[in-house]
Amino acid sequence: MHARSEAGDRLTALGTQLLEVHIWLREMLDDLQDGIDDYFDGNGLPPRDLRAHCLSFCTVLTRHHTGEDRAAFPAIAEKFPELRKVLSDLRTDHNQIDWLMGNLRKLLDSLPEQPDPAMAAKVREEVGALSAVMQTHFIYEEKKLISVLNSMDVPEWRDNRPDFLLVDDDA
Repeated sequence: MHARSEAGDRLTALGTQLLEVHIWLREMLDDLQDGIDDYFDGNGLPPRDLRAHCLSFCTVLTRHHTGEDRAAFPAIAEKFPELRKVLSDLRTDHNQIDWLMGNLRKLLDSLPEQPDPAMAAKVREEVGALSAVMQTHFIYEEKKLISVLNSMDVPEWRDNRPDFLLVDDDA
């Protein structure tokens, strides 16, 4: 019989997969920020494409957070009850991020075909706020949960990865 590590049996440890998803989400937000900057500089995507990009990003981030709230956090709380306060704090962040995404979507829905310099500061402020909260949230979550997730083996997640671990290629 050939001995293998638990992490090897899972191919990629769950915490490492979470980090990969966070990197991908950060890149998606950077692309959205670049698109917004290009639009206001007069050489970017039309507003409908920015809205579509925002909707795509927001949908993926919501899917990720909903998956954490419904699958990952209950599994972690069961195995590591001492982390319940951390998980509660992360859920609070999810609600704040959702609210910020709603504000950004409303602003992008109101963009005119031609850039309005009067709107630029407000849109950039809103995407900056979303980015700051998201980055802080991800750093805190990674610090508190990556090693915990890497230590876990959830058999039902092996062949059917939960939403919080999905990236575009998986969707």
